[in-house]
Amino acid sequence: MGYIDEVSKELYSYLPPLTKQDDFDEFWKTTIQQAKAVPLEPERDQVDYPARYAKVYEISYYGMDETRIHGWLIVPAFAKKEKYPCLIHYHGFNGSRGKPSELMHWVMMGMAVLSVDCRDQGGRTGNNASYSHGYTANVASKGVHNKWEYYYRYAYMDALKAIDFACAQEDIDASKIVIEGGSQGGALGTAVSALDDRPVLSMVDVPSNSNLVCRIEGNHGAFAAVAEYLNKHPEQTDLVMDNLSYFDTMNLADRISCRVLASVGLKDETCPPQMYFATYNRITNSKDIVIYPFNGHEGGGAGHTEIKLDYLRNHFPDWFEE
Repeated sequence: MGYIDEVSKELYSYLPPLTKQDDFDEFWKTTIQQAKAVPLEPERDQVDYPARYAKVYEISYYGMDETRIHGWLIVPAFAKKEKYPCLIHYHGFNGSRGKPSELMHWVMMGMAVLSVDCRDQGGRTGNNASYSHGYTANVASKGVHNKWEYYYRYAYMDALKAIDFACAQEDIDASKIVIEGGSQGGALGTAVSALDDRPVLSMVDVPSNSNLVCRIEGNHGAFAAVAEYLNKHPEQTDLVMDNLSYFDTMNLADRISCRVLASVGLKDETCPPQMYFATYNRITNSKDIVIYPFNGHEGGGAGHTEIKLDYLRNHFPDWFEE
């Protein structure tokens, strides 16, 4: 047994009890229906971009509650196809859709790329949702007192509607949707892969939003804000833990029907690897995970990007034929 196998073997048997509530499935059925009832009203405007091998578009669409979600759509200009596979990128906590140049390695594979903001974080996208409680240290604690108002209910649906946007484009092949993201983006990728059957591959790195009770207990990453909230409102502890159970990816994992490629860093204190294995161990479809024993929340970096590019090419070779 090699070193990585030895130091990670206990992770593969980690199965903390699920925290699903009795109305879990009904909650998500209702939430998706409400999100789908909001017209998408997609917009797409080409921008002048110096790299002529790609066409870059500013895009927007209505998310869960008519919050206008902003992003980029990048389409290869060098590979002449009627329809392209599409990779949908979700960013990390407090990030944004980024810059087109950060996404070009996917475009050079011959794929269209859609990258979207999370509402109320570091991009152009605001937040039309209303909240009946005023205290929040960051968005991870926003609306935590009410499962119907909780921030990630809106964020998960905004991310799902990005798939709607991609599939509505005439030059995107709706049968070839790939999800990709790290940290919060890995949480969104996991959630939409569980709540929507259109993705064929989900590539998630150092994913967040798994085993949330332990995240809160350990003050790990963004969910330390929930611990701070409960410090001020201890009488709501059971309520908050029950509310968060709807958004814990370990409770969604058995619904994932696409292939999954994941990665974790064993030195990660923001999204500890054990927390994600509570989700990974419950995925029943084809899956692979890459473990970086001496990496933290930065994950595998550029080296892991190379692995993901190779993984795409190996598992979907017909997508990339000349």
